[in-house]
Parts: sequence; structure tokens; C-alpha cells
Amino acid sequence: MTNLSFSETSQSRRRPLRAAVAAVAVFCTVVACSPVSDSGGTQSGDNQSAGQDSFGTPADAAAVKQGGKLVIALSAEPDALDPTLSRSLYSRYVFQAMCQKLYDVNEQAQVVPQLATALPTTSGDGRTVTITLRQGVRFGDGTAFDSAAVKATLQRHLTNARSARRSELGPIDGVDTPDAHTVVLRLKQPFAPLLGALADRAGMIMSAKALQSLGDDFASAPVCVGPFKFAKRVPQNSIDVVRDPNYYEADKVHLDGISWRILSDASIRAANLRSGDAQVADSISTQDVASLRQDAAVSVLQSQSLGYQGLTINTGNVDGVGTAPKPINRPLAQNAKVRQAFEHAIDRKALVDAVFNGLHAVACSPISPASPFSSPEAQTCPAHDPEKAKQLLTEAGVQTPYPVTMLASNTPDTLRLAQALQSMVKDGGFDLKINPVEYSSLLDEQDRGNFELLQLGWSGRIDPDANITNFVGTGASQNVSGYSNPQLDNLLTQARQANDIEARKKLYGQAVTLLQQDDALIYLYRQRNLTAVSKQIQGLQVFPDGVIRAAFAGFTK
Repeated sequence: MTNLSFSETSQSRRRPLRAAVAAVAVFCTVVACSPVSDSGGTQSGDNQSAGQDSFGTPADAAAVKQGGKLVIALSAEPDALDPTLSRSLYSRYVFQAMCQKLYDVNEQAQVVPQLATALPTTSGDGRTVTITLRQGVRFGDGTAFDSAAVKATLQRHLTNARSARRSELGPIDGVDTPDAHTVVLRLKQPFAPLLGALADRAGMIMSAKALQSLGDDFASAPVCVGPFKFAKRVPQNSIDVVRDPNYYEADKVHLDGISWRILSDASIRAANLRSGDAQVADSISTQDVASLRQDAAVSVLQSQSLGYQGLTINTGNVDGVGTAPKPINRPLAQNAKVRQAFEHAIDRKALVDAVFNGLHAVACSPISPASPFSSPEAQTCPAHDPEKAKQLLTEAGVQTPYPVTMLASNTPDTLRLAQALQSMVKDGGFDLKINPVEYSSLLDEQDRGNFELLQLGWSGRIDPDANITNFVGTGASQNVSGYSNPQLDNLLTQARQANDIEARKKLYGQAVTLLQQDDALIYLYRQRNLTAVSKQIQGLQVFPDGVIRAAFAGFTK
């Protein structure tokens, strides 16, 4: 993230984002350039010790073959292949190959231009942001990539009733297109997280022709700019893309196609990798890491996650995500003491050690300890205290054992976590029941509000706002809890507009304090991104954002 300083040379134009730029530079040195644990430094090579990041290395064009189809064993089915609507990490894997963004994130967690030619410039008051676009670029349908397409995409993000991007883009008041290669964003007020949002799904530009013809059915035949273009999707089974001859750097693409095969069981993914039926297995189980590291034909890539895994409690999502919160007649929804009791019943360290062999890290906050926006307040962790949990339940006037039903994905690792939680919270006075469902169904159920307690996580973004506001801000597009706290909203708005690192750090510390008092979202742990790759493949990489980058990989000669 060190490269967030703007290309504009005027000091007055750069002033509003100076602090954010400096903070991002610090984040690079702490997150992507340091080990996950204290056992050594970052590397990008092959297998190494459990404490070191290994992102993979770019392909050597002279050492890889042209052609072939790469098969990736994927742990869950992506949701809609529509950048406006998508909420799933797994869709981002597919998007990386077929839907490029205005900006991207590199292995040092730096924001770098992708469909833009340079980092944006901003006006002195922080309310006008100018982006210059690449020329000579075409979408997969052959139409020209230009400022009109960027405007159409951003307006769709901001106005679509089901958009998951609206709150990510913040106070954009208008999009101007002075010429075909320039976009000017007009903001109601300064918005520090904007660049980070444009380096993710909000910055993925869709074909205006496809948007016009497909509308809300864009996901059925998505068209973007990318090394590959959409070919077909078999629900619950596979997604295929093929090389796009229109791509502006087609000479860098070695594969004929990529196929993502949906295999929710980690042991089956590992078996497919060993047999050669797949060349990549994502989200390998911590139970399989040791044996895969011993396999001479396999490399294990790993990186520290920017996100978290947690528990979301439905406090007001009655009519669906994004609608006004309504009361829910359950003590867990109505009384913060019951939610606090549930958190005190959890021993995070024991969970990580028992379920994940100690490979993940305890988390009590949406802000990574490595972030420049972190603080002691942001990393405060409520103690594991079953007696305190039972005391709070007594104060709340509920009978014990208090029954709670948790919705969770039906993968083996998640079920192990759920069963460990079930056993653990019993000592705190809870009777936890587990309702396992397939991942895409879980996303639908959470959006509808058809849950009491939900186990799900977030892969993480480089600006802390993107890990917080969209999930706990009142009416935010991914606030599936239906949680609302005007005091928290005010803190998050101030942090979005602040230009000083220390000011944002203080505000986020106060925000975490409020989040832990209300406990609508209980943070559990930070995953290590673990991906296994056959040594038949070169050039596959996984950065701290957790996204598998396969577009420029190739089969070894």
C-alpha cells in the first residue's frame, strides 16, 4: 500500500489524502512485508515454515507452455457474477480473471493502477477526484472501454436496489465524463476509503452494452475487461472462462481457459490436487497443511488475511438486508447483555488451537493489529469468562440453558468450528443448536434475515472502513444483522472524512468499544489464506487480500 500518493504534483491538491496515503504506506511495511508470526520474514517462493507468507511468484514466460485449461478446486460456490451484487470471496476469484478494476492491490498491499493509467488526483477540498483511463482497451464483447462505461457502472453501483457497493462508494454525488478517457467523481464530502473501494468490486467496470441488454440478469452472461471471458456456469458444479482475444495484454496470457470446480470438502479438494484432476485447491484445511507441505509435487501458498471470521446476531433484520431495522422478539436480539454473555462464553484461543491447529490468529476486532489504524482500544478482547456469562444471563432475566440456533455453512472445517463452539458455550449457560446449509443458500438466508445467529466471515480490505461500515452502519448494504447505533454511525462518518491518521485511529478505537458493548457482531479469528498448487503450474499467486490470481499462470514446460 505504499503507492497511494497521488500523481498530481500540486501540494494543495494532494493535501486532503496525505494522511491516508501515509497510513497505507505503514500498512504495507507491517502487513504484507512481515511474517504472520515471529518465525521469519516474508518470501514469495515455495514451501517454507508455517510462520512465513508465501504469495507465489509470477510465471517465467520462457518456462511455461502456451495453452491448456487450469482446474481450480473451489471450496464454495460463488454468488452472482455481478460486481454490483456480489458479496462472496469466491466470486472475486472468478472476477480476478475476467473483470479488471480501475485499481488493483499488489503483493505488498499497495494500490496500483489497472484500468486507470495512474492513481487519481484530488482537489484541495477533497470533493473532486479525477481518474484517467487506459486507451485502446476493449470489453469481452468487443465494445470500447471508456468513461461512459465507467459512469454506467458506477451509477448502477449507486442506484441498484440490491447493490452491495452503494455504501462502499460513500458520498459520490455525480460522475462526469469530460472526454472518453477521463472520469471525474464529485463527492458531497471528502471520503478517505474511496481508493480502496475502487481497488475492489466497486472498481470493476462492466460493458455498457451488456448492462443495457441484460439489466439485472447481467450475472447470467457477465462481460468485463479481462484476460479471460465468461464461457459457462453449471450451478453447484463449475464455472468456466476462456481466453479473451480482445484483452489489451493478451501476450501475457498463457492458458486457454480456467475452470473452477465446486468441491466443498477440503479433503476431496486435496485428493483432486494429488490425483492431478485439479492443479489448485483453495482454502485448504489446516488439518491437511502438514501433509501437503511434505508432498514434493505441491506448493502451499499462504498469507495473512486482512479480514476476520465471526458471528453475526440478527438484531433487527426482519424485512431483508438494507431495510429499516425492526424489533425482534428474542432476548438475544433485544438485550445486549445476552449477546455479551455469549461472547464471554467463547475461548478464542482454545478454538484456534483445537479446530485449526493454531494456524489462525485470535481476533476481537474488525481492525487488524498490523493496521496503522489500530490502537489498544481497537484490540481490546473481552475475556473468556463462563461465570460472567451466566451472571449476565441472570441479569437479563433469561432461563438457562438459553437456546440459540446458529446458521453455518456445511463444510467440514466450519462444522468442526460450530461443534467446538457448541461445546464451549454450554459452560456459559447456552444451548447452541447448529443449522448447516450450503454456502450460497447461507448468503440468501442471511440477506433475508432468516437466522438468529450466523457464522460467516469477511476476506478483508486494505482500508478499515471497508471492514466495518458496510457491516454495522445503519442501512448499510451488507448489514445483515439489522444493527443500528447512531453514535457508531457518527464515529464511522467522522473517520471516513478525517485526513489525519491519529484522528482515524482514535475514532476506530471508540467504534470498537461501542461494537463490543452492543455485540451484534462477535469477531473470532483471522484466517491465514492457505492455497495448495501443483508444481506443474507457474505464476499462480495469492496476496493478503485472499484472492487467487490465476489469470497469468501457465503449465510448466
